[in-house]
Amino acid sequence: MSPSDATADAVSALVPDVGTGTCPTPAGDGIAEGADRNTGWSTDQEDTLDLRLPDELLALFESGQPRSNDPDPDPDTGRDPDSRAGRGRGQQSWGDAPAPFSSLTPADGDLLDGVAEWGPITTPVGVFQLVPVRVERDLPLVCRWMNDPAVSAFWELAGPQKVTEVHLRSQLAGDGRSVPCLGVLEGTPMSYWEIYRADLDPLARHYPARPHDTGIHLLIGAVTHRGRGLGSTLLRALADLVLDRRPACARVVAEPDLRNIPSVTAFLNAGFRFSAEVDLPAKRAALMIRDRSLRDLL
Repeated sequence: MSPSDATADAVSALVPDVGTGTCPTPAGDGIAEGADRNTGWSTDQEDTLDLRLPDELLALFESGQPRSNDPDPDPDTGRDPDSRAGRGRGQQSWGDAPAPFSSLTPADGDLLDGVAEWGPITTPVGVFQLVPVRVERDLPLVCRWMNDPAVSAFWELAGPQKVTEVHLRSQLAGDGRSVPCLGVLEGTPMSYWEIYRADLDPLARHYPARPHDTGIHLLIGAVTHRGRGLGSTLLRALADLVLDRRPACARVVAEPDLRNIPSVTAFLNAGFRFSAEVDLPAKRAALMIRDRSLRDLL
C-alpha cells in the first residue's frame, strides 16, 4: 500500500500500492494510472509512450537469480529476517555518530544514479539534503509522521511501527529502483521522500512512461513546517536536483490525490504541469510532470 500526499506542504510524490512492485505506491501521489480513453490522457506527442524497454529492466529479466548479497528471507514470512520483532540492531538517533548504511541498502548502489551521493543543495529556505533512510535510526520518526491524521489520510500507513517498517524495508531490500529518504533542512529531519524509477515501477503500465522517468513522493513531517510554502520550494529544488544528477532523466513525475488541492497547488507552484486526471486503484489522481525542456520556463 502506498501513501498519498498529506497537506498543502505534505506533498507525496509515488502511492499505497497500485499493484506489485519494490515500493508500494502511495494513495496520494505516485504515478499515474489508466492510459486508456477514459483517463483523459493528452494526445500530444509529448506524452507518447516509448516502447523501448530500459536496459536496467532488461538486465533484471535476464539475471533471473536472486542477488547474492541479499539476506535470506524468513521461511515463515518470506521477509528479511531483520524485519521480525526482536531482531533489530538497536536504535540510533540523529545525534549519534554516522554509521554505515543498513545491509538492506542495495550493495551495488541504486538505479537512480546514487541518491546517497547527490549531496546538499542550497535553497531559498536553507541547505537541504536527501539522506537515505536507516530503519534502526529513522523508524520512530517516520512512524510518528505517518500517524499524523493529516498525513495518514493520504499515505494510509498509520498504525504501529511494524506497518511503517514493512513499507520501508520493502524498498530497502529491493533492487534500488526506489529509495526512501529523510529530507534534512539546515541539519533537521523535517520531511520524508521516496525517489523512484517510475519507468521500472508497475505503475508504468498505467501511464505513458518514458525511460528514466523519475517519481517523487513527499510529505512534510513537522506541523511547524507546514503552511509556509516549504513544499513548493523544496519540490522545485528537488526536481531540479533530480534533473541535474540524472542526465538520462527527461521528466520528474508525481500523482497527488485530486482531493488534496494544497498538494496539487504545491506541485504547480514548483514548476510541474498538469498532464492528466487519472484513476488509480486507491484514488483519482492528478498526473504532474516537470519537464527538463521546460524547467527554465515554469
